Amino acid sequence: MEDMTWIICAIALCWFMAYSRSSLSTFTLSFAILMAVGTVLNTISFLGWLLFAIVALPLNIANVRKQIISLPLLQLFKSIMPEMSKTEQEAIDAGTTWFEADLFRGTPDWKKLHNYPQPRLSAEELAFLKGPVEQVCKMTNDWQTTHQLADLSPEVWQPLKDNKFFAMIIKKEFGGLDFCAYAQSRVLQKLSAVSTVLASTVGVPNSLGPAELLQHYGTKEQQEHYLPRLATGEEIPCFALTSPEAGSDAGSIPDFGIICHGEFDGQQVLGMKLTWDKRYITLAPVATVLGLAFKLRDPEHLLGETVELGITCALIPTNIEGVIIGRRHFPLNVPFQNGPTQGNEVFVPLDFIIGGAERAGQGWRMLVECLSVGRAITLPSNSTGGIKSIALATGAYSRIRRQFKMPIGKMEGIEEPLARIGGNAYLMDAVTTLSTGAIDLGEKPSVISAICKYHLTEKLRQCINDAMDIHGGKGICLGKSNYLARGYQGAPVAITVEGANILTRSLIIYGQGAIRCHPYVLAEIEAASNKDEQQALDDFDHALFGHIGFAISNICRSFWFSLTGSRLQQAPFQDNTRRYYQLMNRFSANLAMLSDIAMLTLGGELKRRERISARLGDILSYLYLASATLKRYNDEGRQVADYPLMQWAVEDSLYNIQHAIDELISNFPNKMVGKILRVIIFPLGTWLTKPSDITEHQVAVILQTPSDTRTRLGKGQYLTNEPENVVGQLEQTLKDVIASEPIFDKVCRHLEKKLPFTQLDLIAEQGLALKIITEQEADLLRRTEIGRKAAIDVDDFEHEELISNTKI
Repeated sequence: MEDMTWIICAIALCWFMAYSRSSLSTFTLSFAILMAVGTVLNTISFLGWLLFAIVALPLNIANVRKQIISLPLLQLFKSIMPEMSKTEQEAIDAGTTWFEADLFRGTPDWKKLHNYPQPRLSAEELAFLKGPVEQVCKMTNDWQTTHQLADLSPEVWQPLKDNKFFAMIIKKEFGGLDFCAYAQSRVLQKLSAVSTVLASTVGVPNSLGPAELLQHYGTKEQQEHYLPRLATGEEIPCFALTSPEAGSDAGSIPDFGIICHGEFDGQQVLGMKLTWDKRYITLAPVATVLGLAFKLRDPEHLLGETVELGITCALIPTNIEGVIIGRRHFPLNVPFQNGPTQGNEVFVPLDFIIGGAERAGQGWRMLVECLSVGRAITLPSNSTGGIKSIALATGAYSRIRRQFKMPIGKMEGIEEPLARIGGNAYLMDAVTTLSTGAIDLGEKPSVISAICKYHLTEKLRQCINDAMDIHGGKGICLGKSNYLARGYQGAPVAITVEGANILTRSLIIYGQGAIRCHPYVLAEIEAASNKDEQQALDDFDHALFGHIGFAISNICRSFWFSLTGSRLQQAPFQDNTRRYYQLMNRFSANLAMLSDIAMLTLGGELKRRERISARLGDILSYLYLASATLKRYNDEGRQVADYPLMQWAVEDSLYNIQHAIDELISNFPNKMVGKILRVIIFPLGTWLTKPSDITEHQVAVILQTPSDTRTRLGKGQYLTNEPENVVGQLEQTLKDVIASEPIFDKVCRHLEKKLPFTQLDLIAEQGLALKIITEQEADLLRRTEIGRKAAIDVDDFEHEELISNTKI
């Protein structure tokens, strides 16, 4: 009996130590004490102590452990570790990790998440949104922009320059606005709902481009020359990275520069002959200064012994002889200024390199560091702003548009896509707020930026498709009253640029996350690369045994959470959200375990198993999206009326996490390991479901009913009731329809028949004739009929209006 009791105690001790991630020395000491108790009880013999010593001493005597365990494993690790290119190493080194590291490591600190300050706008930033941004939105006619001019009108371009829209990231000392990342996001959200061309034109100069690179890496002379001109719009920048032969694989650009002597402005100087062929470059057709990425070579050793210096960034005035710009691409009827640029042996001085000659060869690191910030702002914000306005417009349309004598929004077939739009709008705004807040705290969140770029542009595509389905014929007929079609056409552009989404999901999110967020993998890789053999062994030993303890802990935690349903886990709140935090703790531990198992069983092959990497990235991503949603719900005062939006977003994310884990296990290359993983993670099978019909109904009602919750959902968007603002007019019509319904019902009751909710102007006359409504009520019915007709009408044209006036 004593033996069995001791064994149970030993198992419990091991389990507890592993679960709590105790150190090796603590584990050994605790087990030794248990051994001593067993000796007193005559359970442990000399043989038991001998076995204990054989195992414990080598593990706890550092020099012995290093020689018999760590050294052979270090050598094995070096032999199987995939070779990392310079560009891959620089991408890994760029940026910082933030709360996503907590999620990756299996123990998210929810208190830390909720203690991050909620981003706020300054008085200056708020005034900019209410003043110049509102005015530009009012001035922009997207139908004119996309169909007639294929560009923003001069009347819009000029206030963009005058009000420094292109200088939101430029510091005040150089004449810029120096807005925080959160403010930049709010500006782009508001612009994007009015015109994708407008948002793209403003977003690109404030993202990865000359201004950002100059502020971080430019020489003082470069900064003082260019930044004030960029701030006032005197210079229009673009940045050229992508080549016909190098799209997503930007590190393999064929464009090159040769260091040599040459003549520039009548003087002999040391410079570069640059040859490039770039495409897809936003603002290139109208740019006055070209940021150029190329591979720099020094065959004559004019700078030093190195011939292949690597990717370099330079600023090239476009009026220099040999620079070719002006032609345009035509990206899916969303004609923002975008086009190719070429040059053949264009000679420029070396001081055209951003940061001067000493920055030669450092361009890739400069780019990925800036991209880790810009990619979290521009495209995610444009996507979020578009969907926020579409959520309100589609909800309003669903309430206004009637079929079978009822609003189509009351049909369950419409409620389902409406809920997806509303829930995703809530989630997307939460994600952009949290992510830009991280940037404003000084982070350069490279993993988070990839998550934001991929998932928010994908949700844009899903939601715009849902909105098109709901609008039917209204959505597919182009014209000035169509607020969906250009966004629908342009969605693949967002999917494609700044790292194609397939690449981002399959390689970048988890590829960077596994190395940057894992507490030990990066240390192991760096130790294996260290030329100092003794230091390498010391570092590897420390990381290795930390990694082993970490992995064992996550296996124990995952199994324990499965057995208990994670219901014993602590949560920061004891309301209906408690269960969400518990499940996220569970899935976080699952992610940590699955990552280590994948690395252990696949080794360097994991880099090429893109489906495995993608699914692991999905788990991390949805954990982050759900975390952002829960933080938003808390930051906004845990409003009960907002609960259905939060509920839909979190439950959808949790379901997607479960689905990703299930698919990963089902397709795990080692089938035996896959079966073991299923027993550990899903011993009773999968159980989470998509958001319920009840939740989807509640979200659909929110989108169709004016309320404080609906107002919060569309906060910051251009909703002013102006003649050219179709969405603003739709908002007013929604209010009028709801106010008119009791009046309409009163007339129907008096006539003792159910009339169709059409020709409200005639019903107004009937009501007046019967003396059952007032003149004020009749006026409301007449105004509602005008708005209702405008909401459902589509544009039509003379044949000649649709013929292009320009021959190609």
